[in-house]
Amino acid sequence: MDEITNLEPVTMDTITAKLMNHIVATATDRFGEEGKAAVQAGVQQVVAEQRSEVEGQLQKDALFSYDKVFDAGQIEKTLDAYNAQLEKAGREPYTMFAIMAKLFAHIAKAMVETFGKEEGERVMMDSVGAFGEERGRDIARRAAAVGKPNTMENYLSNYDMGRSELFEYETTFHPTEIEQSFTKCAFAEQWKKDGMEDYGILYCHMIDPSIAKGYNPNFEVVHDQYVLREGTCHFRFQMKDGDQSESGTSE
Repeated sequence: MDEITNLEPVTMDTITAKLMNHIVATATDRFGEEGKAAVQAGVQQVVAEQRSEVEGQLQKDALFSYDKVFDAGQIEKTLDAYNAQLEKAGREPYTMFAIMAKLFAHIAKAMVETFGKEEGERVMMDSVGAFGEERGRDIARRAAAVGKPNTMENYLSNYDMGRSELFEYETTFHPTEIEQSFTKCAFAEQWKKDGMEDYGILYCHMIDPSIAKGYNPNFEVVHDQYVLREGTCHFRFQMKDGDQSESGTSE
């Protein structure tokens, strides 16, 4: 049997559902039913945008209602129905990257408006932190599934999210670090288009360091430039103190 060298990327429907589950869990833990209500309010703003795009003529199965955004299968079906309605109306279809960006930003806005800037932003960043660490642990398991340890060299080759033409980036491998520069990001483009940069960047602050930590507690990310601020996202992935242990795979 041929050796498995990599695994298929995780779908964006699955990744979005994981994010939404972490957001509502963190918000409910922090604020109780008020936190859940803020998540619902954010999702409802996305629904309101959907309705406005086709003058309220969207069918029910094409709306991203609160009860649908926690299940990958429901998300996929809803996006397919939504895009079919948009195309009938002569509108551009959405990618799942754009929908995930919209959901996050509108929920973050609702959190800040409900609980204030400091607490609202904190709950969103903490939810991304928990979501990112889960993804990192999954990446370590993906590496282990093909017989690779969770070292720096095996991080990107076993990454969970597929890259498409919606992202433009360069990767340089140095002896002690991996350097990446992104000049195009599907999430950032949607946040810019919607004027939601201040909310979207909360995701950017947390996601890559959290994924790296979940992958291996000794793995760190320096994120010193952002597409939403400087026009480029610049990352330096480093294993702390040169430690390449597999401690990130144990649970």
